[in-house]
Amino acid sequence: MLRLLHHFPTLISSLILLLITACATTAPVQEMSNARQTIQAAVDAGAEIHAPAVLAQARNLLDDASRELEAGDYLLARDYAVQAKQLAIQARQTSLLMTRQKE
Repeated sequence: MLRLLHHFPTLISSLILLLITACATTAPVQEMSNARQTIQAAVDAGAEIHAPAVLAQARNLLDDASRELEAGDYLLARDYAVQAKQLAIQARQTSLLMTRQKE
């Protein structure tokens, strides 16, 4: 039993490293999908009229994410996709606010 406990920290470290590696080598499919859906929600809310510059930045970042995904840089692709989603949320919120102010 003591022998098993002695190896416990090494086992935990190995499991953490395995999880980090798995995350780093997995294509960011969900993040890309989330970004696309959020951009569409921004468009549906009127971002092309009320927040065109922010929406354009989100689309550009999603394009960058797609390029990096094709190049195999999943970490950078994931980062770009997450940034695209954040900007799309901002564009949608701006659009919704502008629409409410007009009403």
